Amino acid sequence: MTERETTRLVAWSQELRQVHRRLREALSVTRASLADGTPGESATRELLLYCHGFCTALDGHHQGEDRTLFPAIAAAHPELRPVLRSLEQDHSMIAHLLDSLRAAVDRAAPPEELDQHLEGIAAIMENHFRYEERQLLTVLETLELAAVPREVLGPL
Repeated sequence: MTERETTRLVAWSQELRQVHRRLREALSVTRASLADGTPGESATRELLLYCHGFCTALDGHHQGEDRTLFPAIAAAHPELRPVLRSLEQDHSMIAHLLDSLRAAVDRAAPPEELDQHLEGIAAIMENHFRYEERQLLTVLETLELAAVPREVLGPL
């Protein structure tokens, strides 16, 4: 195996960590924008932008994992299928929470309600990311997957 091939193999674990870090940052920025409490239409537009951007990024990340990454892991490591099913269930639950957040943002819910949505998403998302990293990072260091990271891990 060449050095370049080894670098590409290890890069999947690094890519996953990077995407998780960026999603954590996006959630933090969204919550900070909400907590800032800047009055007026400008703050509402900014919050809408952050919330929709965060929701889109997290959805894209999970869809890419479900569509490309998890099937590749299941093929190479069938013993991890129960872990992958659990992660996919998390994706479904997070998608439901994101839909609720989008609906709250679209109807201009009060900041306290929006923060409750974000707090719930943050708790589940963090638990999901930590579990995923504990279970899959070692596997990702040896996974041979010829794909574009953006398609596998989302548009971040």
